[in-house]
Amino acid sequence: MPEARSILIVEDEPLIAMMLEDFLESLGHSVAGSCDSVECALEHVEKGGFDLAILDVNLKGENVWPVAAKLRERKLPFVIATGGHVDPPPPEFTDAPLIEKPYTVDRVTPAIDAAFAQ
Repeated sequence: MPEARSILIVEDEPLIAMMLEDFLESLGHSVAGSCDSVECALEHVEKGGFDLAILDVNLKGENVWPVAAKLRERKLPFVIATGGHVDPPPPEFTDAPLIEKPYTVDRVTPAIDAAFAQ
């Protein structure tokens, strides 16, 4: 079984966030918190206390890239989540693991593993 991780969820759709939380917990991980805005996510990054973040690209019309930049600065791994039909990530984040919605348990584990492999 993979190592249990503490994961920050950054997702602005409550039902999707709850579903992802259920998937993560069923895989043996814990959820360190859930944010629905860039501001909330940046505050959580400042506080720390998690091993990885899953970042929805678009949070209420705001791009998540400032959060990704802060995570990189702090050397914390992350996964980029997209519902499709979005611009590709900025060049500095094209190497980040990507997971497409809708989430499935089968997609979550490889994305998390890839983030820690970098």
